[in-house]
Amino acid sequence: MSESEEVLKWIESRPWTQWYDEFVPRELEIPEKPLFHLLDYAADRHPGHTAMIFFDNKISYGRFRGEANKFARALYELGVRKGDKVALFLPNTPQFAIAYYGTLKAGAVVTPMNPLYKPEEVKRQLNDSGAETLVILDLLYPVFEEVSKDTPVKRVIVTSIRDYLSGLKRLLYPLKYKSPKIPRREGVYWFRELIERYPPSPPEVEIDPKEDLAALMYTGGTTGIPKGAMLTHYNLYANTLQTKSWLHPEREAEETVISLLPWFHIYGQTVCLNYPIAKVATMVVFPRFDLEAALKAVEKYKANQFPGVPTIYVQIINSPLARKYNLRSLEACISGAAPLPVEVLKKFEELTGARLREGYGLTETSPVTHVNPIYGKYKPGSIGVPVPNTLAAIADINENKLLPVGEVGELVISGPQVMKGYYKRPEENKQVFFELGGYRWLRTGDIAKMDEEGYFYIVDRKKDLIKYKGYSVYPREVEEVLYQHPAVKEAAVIGVPDPEVGEQIKAFIVLKEEYKGKVSEEDIKRWAKERLAAYKYPRIVEFRDELPKSAVGKILRRVLREEEIRKYVKDIIKEGPLS
Repeated sequence: MSESEEVLKWIESRPWTQWYDEFVPRELEIPEKPLFHLLDYAADRHPGHTAMIFFDNKISYGRFRGEANKFARALYELGVRKGDKVALFLPNTPQFAIAYYGTLKAGAVVTPMNPLYKPEEVKRQLNDSGAETLVILDLLYPVFEEVSKDTPVKRVIVTSIRDYLSGLKRLLYPLKYKSPKIPRREGVYWFRELIERYPPSPPEVEIDPKEDLAALMYTGGTTGIPKGAMLTHYNLYANTLQTKSWLHPEREAEETVISLLPWFHIYGQTVCLNYPIAKVATMVVFPRFDLEAALKAVEKYKANQFPGVPTIYVQIINSPLARKYNLRSLEACISGAAPLPVEVLKKFEELTGARLREGYGLTETSPVTHVNPIYGKYKPGSIGVPVPNTLAAIADINENKLLPVGEVGELVISGPQVMKGYYKRPEENKQVFFELGGYRWLRTGDIAKMDEEGYFYIVDRKKDLIKYKGYSVYPREVEEVLYQHPAVKEAAVIGVPDPEVGEQIKAFIVLKEEYKGKVSEEDIKRWAKERLAAYKYPRIVEFRDELPKSAVGKILRRVLREEEIRKYVKDIIKEGPLS
């Protein structure tokens, strides 16, 4: 038996399950049902329970399901058929959730788009996905209109935030936001009119959960041009149940979740939309990031879950608003999408009394694969252990073999939540998948290691690795040290091209307000030098007011690196042609 086979045998025993909280099953039964079964179950069992709270307007599960059924019928009558792509160009709103589940009930595939997209980005996703139907917020219509003739879109369904406001908020909305004039022409429809026109009778469509797509999710582009991850009904259903198993699965119609993370992103979609529906929970829905509104909602609705990303928790612990509102109803908060600095975790738990646990996932895995136990053994700095029904291992970066405990390599995943593949990208599919031991493994692109108890640690992105004088430097390790400095609010570390040493280590720092002008670049370098090996500390430090972030608040090292490369190229050009 080879070393790789021995490792696989140990992995198959799933040693990490011994650390599961007592209510987490070691193995889940995942039914082969379409994803919209979650909504049907919730509405059948608790039709009067509040599904969403949107600017204090409450929408029950019965109404939610009814309007999703009407939307499904409307799509069918407009010509949408099984497998067709429906793009959602919407922020978090009731109509996003209704259109999402209505699209699935029509047998079509959802492809959500970031509301911050520019015209060219909109055009790219619509063309790549082939979406012929677009559900759009009226305020975003001018963005689409600029490129509409260069897309395959045949029908546009327009909605407004005002559609789901009530009382005074509805009356005052036109005074605050001026909606663009949208022509009433062929191919343009209004969301509310469709809901009112059609009965709650979705078409009868046969769904094969393991084969039929539910969502075509475009990756954030942190490693290049975004590409569509094909997620089946089974992928998303499985990951929703895996997430549910981690947080008191026995509870039903008891919990309130702050849905601040964007639903167009897979993390927000699973943990702030599908997961709450699976638990018949109430979602407090926010169309944009508003920290005070979210904190106020925690107090007002006694929310007990607040899924987030590190930058959100950083803002909370550094904001005086966090002391203004009672956050003690919070029980559990799962952090994902980016590494969670240990110092941020400690301060957040002291402030709220809630348990903040780091997890891990990626678009290609629906997304959750790992989480630290909520009540059991937690290892700060670790992404935790694989969730039920999931195998994870460390593979050689260049060869299809598994590495022993403690060795650093590429994190690979096998499980029911792993995507079908990239849409229209056969060559890339060959690069990210391999077969071993009867399992289909996905290469994540993340450098990681596993300890003897089955806990995993992300060392860094494969493409973020810095080479300084032949030494490998992992940005995350340096960032962890920087976050321990009392003046540092946010930090990002990258490699900057340097012909003498390969790459210089550069740190971008956002200081807390009270330290601005009082802490120098040399102070930061000295702090790091005292705590890191000589080849690891940053030689260059740059202060910034903010760092570039993705839609879910993930700091984008890629953008910083691209800026530095452009400067490097300009410097070369100034010095004259290379000999």
